[in-house]
Amino acid sequence: MKHVAILGTGHFVPEKIMTNADLEKIVETTDEWITQRSGIKERHVADEKTPTSKLCIEAGRRALESAGIKPEELDFIIIGTITPDMMFPSTACLVQAALGAKQAAAFDLSAGCTGFIYGLELARSLIIADPKRKILVIGAEELTKITDWTDRGTCVLFGDGAGAAVLGAVDEDRGILGTYLGADGNLGDLLFMPGGGSLNPASHQTVDEKMHVVKMAGNKVFPHAVRNMLEASMKAMESAGVTKDQLNLLIPHQANIRIIEAIAERLDAGNEKIYINIQKYGNTSAASIPIALDEAVREGRIKKGDLVMLVAFGAGFTWGAVLIRW
Repeated sequence: MKHVAILGTGHFVPEKIMTNADLEKIVETTDEWITQRSGIKERHVADEKTPTSKLCIEAGRRALESAGIKPEELDFIIIGTITPDMMFPSTACLVQAALGAKQAAAFDLSAGCTGFIYGLELARSLIIADPKRKILVIGAEELTKITDWTDRGTCVLFGDGAGAAVLGAVDEDRGILGTYLGADGNLGDLLFMPGGGSLNPASHQTVDEKMHVVKMAGNKVFPHAVRNMLEASMKAMESAGVTKDQLNLLIPHQANIRIIEAIAERLDAGNEKIYINIQKYGNTSAASIPIALDEAVREGRIKKGDLVMLVAFGAGFTWGAVLIRW
């Protein structure tokens, strides 16, 4: 029986960097306050002429190059994002056209910060159904374009970027060993953007009332994030018959350093077993895990045979984990 594995990874972030010092000039905050509460020192920001699709295209190209796969070999393009270029067509269709992936079906999925994890599980299922398939999964966001720059509690957190992975079937004893996905829509009002959909269509009123920006009750989100990310990790390991002491590297969603440290402590993951890059990028939502994964691979933090846990939590609420033997 073939296994479903990640064949290549890539990421791309905008060139412009916004530091905490820059934010001090925009809103009442300090570098010390931001660093202590989030672990963030800087974030990348896309300009007004650069949509999410542009980040996806470059990250996708890099992942395809890493995998040695041509665009026309792809069967699906799946993009996890809550900041698409437009309501329709999907960002995935725009990326498909730009890459020249003529044989690929393409669609977006919305699962907040868990978008890439959801995408991996969907890709895994599609490849199990037909092992000949090759699938490009991308997590990408431009959260700075839906940020309230007067709200110091949220505007310091977010950054822009895209990360990608190419998946396919392999004969070797490696690949995705266990997964777990969860959701609780009852808590959706703790992290959401109310404007722009069919409930609150765009109007002068919705713009005036700042309904097109992220609304988050950070203190209430924190305990749910820790509990559900931990549960997802344990469930994924349980399904694969793996224990936490066997993990080689934990790559959690880069939302907040306190959440990351809480998860690492509960999984007994010391500094050598956890990958953190939130200081450079901030919270890039669905892009955070694939960006971190690609960096970890390119830095040599992941070696053949390593057990790697990817785990995320996001708006919805949604959460999920994927355990991989590299």
